[in-house]
Amino acid sequence: QVQLVESGGGLVQAGGFLRLSCAASGRTFSSYAMGWFRQAPGKEREFVAAIGSTGKVTTYADSVKGRFTISRDNAKNTVYLQMNSLKDEDTAVYYCNADYRYPPRLEYGYWGQGTQVTVSS
Repeated sequence: QVQLVESGGGLVQAGGFLRLSCAASGRTFSSYAMGWFRQAPGKEREFVAAIGSTGKVTTYADSVKGRFTISRDNAKNTVYLQMNSLKDEDTAVYYCNADYRYPPRLEYGYWGQGTQVTVSS
């Protein structure tokens, strides 16, 4: 089992940037693929980005390609989401996910409590 704690959310102007972090407990972090999902008000949770257990493979939703970068530091049990050129439509609660499957999916894995990102225009 793994516990996940997200941080780094906040209020930012459109065009700005934020860096989210997700710290994981446990000694098997490097065995998990990690993902970021988000849920905007009134919408379903959706996939944002994923990274394989070694960090060599990444996948992005079309809506964030070229703007967001997912990375991980297995020595620190942490996965990051660098978000640049933020848009209003990026406003959501962002959730971290850990799973043995790649890419992570909504139906599986462990979840954090989420961190709010609000983009103002």
